[in-house]
Amino acid sequence: MSRLGEELPGSILFACTHNAIRSPMAEAVMKYLHGRRVYVDSVGVRPRPIDPFALAVLDEIGIDRSRHRPKSFDDLEDDYFDLVISLSPEAQHRAVELTRTSSCEIEFWPTMDPSLTTGSRETQLDAYRVLRDDLLRRLSARFPPRGAPVMT
Repeated sequence: MSRLGEELPGSILFACTHNAIRSPMAEAVMKYLHGRRVYVDSVGVRPRPIDPFALAVLDEIGIDRSRHRPKSFDDLEDDYFDLVISLSPEAQHRAVELTRTSSCEIEFWPTMDPSLTTGSRETQLDAYRVLRDDLLRRLSARFPPRGAPVMT
């Protein structure tokens, strides 16, 4: 898949526990980097409404996810993807089940849950920013935007 010089996969599914923070942020960042060049979706094992801090830190870099509606693996209209990237251990288990009978690739990117951070509002937002920036860095490295240098 899209290692240097290779094409983007046709479709990517990001998965996490609630589809409220990590997977919708990854979906938004991937769409920000590549627009409609690749089909991107996200799901959670037990969906919850999108986290307001996730919306806030995405908005800081010009990404609007206010229309995101959380969904579960069971809500997928089509369960075939070229690549599933799991961002939590629980989602990894569901991704393995989902792809058991397909030739889909799976990657596990253990990603911290910023909602576990305590402290002031700014301390909590900083944890979400760390996640946003980590996703931006990892996705840019894994799927370099056309004409852009690889970020490491």
